[in-house]
Amino acid sequence: MVHLCLLRGINVSGHNMIKMEMLKSALEGIGFTNVVTYIQSGNVFVSTPEESPSKVGFLIKQEIYKTFGHDVPVVVIGKVDLETCLLSNPFLKEKEVDTKKLYVSFVSMALKSDRIHDLKISNIKPDEVHIDGSRIYIKYAFSPAKTRLDNNYIEKKLNVVSTIRNWNTVNKLLELYETN
Repeated sequence: MVHLCLLRGINVSGHNMIKMEMLKSALEGIGFTNVVTYIQSGNVFVSTPEESPSKVGFLIKQEIYKTFGHDVPVVVIGKVDLETCLLSNPFLKEKEVDTKKLYVSFVSMALKSDRIHDLKISNIKPDEVHIDGSRIYIKYAFSPAKTRLDNNYIEKKLNVVSTIRNWNTVNKLLELYETN
């Protein structure tokens, strides 16, 4: 079974630095096969007989801590979830939407849409969000560098693990899922 593992907060601004070749080697060392990484920001495909996404995430988190000394949250998503993500982004229905401002926060557990109030929308305006299960679709008014709506904010307000990817990366990850 192929799993897409999204590592949160590695290789960002000089923090939690992990070379992808070393990560690949470490994961192969604990039994994962066909380990493929995409860019340096923590997108890893692994093959394993293990079907449980939470167990796969736990094993990877544990190995990263053991090998590199970093406590890195891991969100594991399946191909169907990624396909659904690409088909369900409500912001794509808007005329002339700038896809460079679209992001998705993948969170560690399914959320009900009414949890959107917990994000305190007035605090994140003019950014916009839409909750759909274990995804939060984000449309930044300007850029992710000029907002309060980041992983830390989402995690604090919703008590989840969050890892954000831009829309181009999400599309590329599905392409890679197709080849793994």
